[in-house]
Amino acid sequence: MTHADSVMTDIVDYVKDYPIDRDVALETARNCLIDTLGCGLEALEYPACTKLLGPMVLGTTVPNGTRVPGTQFQLDPVQGAFNIGAIIRWLDFNDTWLAAEWGHPSDNLGGILATADWLSRTAVAEGRPPLTMREVLIAMVKAHEIQGVIALENSFNRVGLDHVVLVKVATTAVVADMLGLSREETLNAVSLAWVDGQSLRTYRHYPNAGSRKSWAAGDATARGVRLALMAKTGEMGYPTALSAPTWGFYDVLFNGQPFSFQRGYGSYVMENVLFKISFPAEFHAQTAVEAAVTLHRRLAEMGRSAADIKRISIRTHEACIRIIDKQGPLNNPADRDHCVQYMVAVPLIFGHLTARDYEDSAAADPRIDALREKIVCVEDAGFTADYHDPAKRSIPNALTIELNDGTRLDEAVVEYPIGHKRRREEGIPLLEDKFRTNLARRFPARQQRAILDVSLDQERLESMAVHEYVDLYVI
Repeated sequence: MTHADSVMTDIVDYVKDYPIDRDVALETARNCLIDTLGCGLEALEYPACTKLLGPMVLGTTVPNGTRVPGTQFQLDPVQGAFNIGAIIRWLDFNDTWLAAEWGHPSDNLGGILATADWLSRTAVAEGRPPLTMREVLIAMVKAHEIQGVIALENSFNRVGLDHVVLVKVATTAVVADMLGLSREETLNAVSLAWVDGQSLRTYRHYPNAGSRKSWAAGDATARGVRLALMAKTGEMGYPTALSAPTWGFYDVLFNGQPFSFQRGYGSYVMENVLFKISFPAEFHAQTAVEAAVTLHRRLAEMGRSAADIKRISIRTHEACIRIIDKQGPLNNPADRDHCVQYMVAVPLIFGHLTARDYEDSAAADPRIDALREKIVCVEDAGFTADYHDPAKRSIPNALTIELNDGTRLDEAVVEYPIGHKRRREEGIPLLEDKFRTNLARRFPARQQRAILDVSLDQERLESMAVHEYVDLYVI
């Protein structure tokens, strides 16, 4: 009998056997839950997103199916996972993990919440106890950990693959466990995720940057649910899906190199995850945007404005330059929110950066492109080292402005964004405010209060039935 790849068996052993009982992990997961759902509610204001939502066949409703927060849809768990995953990721405002590979582990909530809601409703309909939100939080911690630990040492972007492969693998594993699959069936499911076709990153980069990057994770988390359900039927797996000579993942897609690991699986990723609190911007630019807002105020105090700027230098880390250092035309919102020059120019001019600032109407302001042309990025080797240092995990940026009259403003340096673990005490109240703002976009005051009363109470949330919590978000 062929021995399965240890990378896959380690994932299965983790989801099956590892207890998640650290308070900090579960508390962070609760904050992650509300922030992620809030991001989805804001996305519902954008027709480019909502046109993709709903059942595959118009008018289809699934008894005991998944409810999609902020809508009236009730769908099968696969399509429900796509819907929830798409709204979560649409505005690039949910959590982030940065390492050799970057990504957004809360993307997995699409598959986790869709499956848990469907299972909970089905259980109640059959006279069994429902799933609780504690089970959702535990699944979130484990999905974060699988995606994030693999990402620490293994760069998929360097071989042209998108990070959503890790969303698919993590969702498949935790959903298989939620479905009650055996160890062998769970291994089969995980192997199917690695054998599956993987997304190219081209939709995130010039000249093809486009809106697929906003629904790719929804697609991946939905595929994870689909593969777990297939494994539940007894569909076979592929024990050396990664390591098989010639035909395995390593040889076909990873330059023949096996994965390497910095640490085992626990709850490290959730506890250290990065929240996007202040700005809907690609995370490598978060500190640059914060510095730009500071410099906007400084210019105003001097009686100056962006019109007085001759040159801007961004001292930054290598990942920022590789992903979001862009010159030339930006064709759509997906292009703009992955351009550090654009994300710095807007707050220097206006003092803010919101999701609306990426729309065509905002981008038509000629001052933005004029200022973009004055911005250059320069790698700082120390910043790059700190970015990769497990003890720091900083995302540093430093902005220096030179004015037309030769005046140079003091450099504005921000090493850790407000969503970083080192700024949790400062960040969580603002994260809760962000959630309140997003609830107010969609629900009347009474419904907002009902959601907040549960969502901000750890003990009460953990004990609540999943379907009852999700029903709070139905319009």
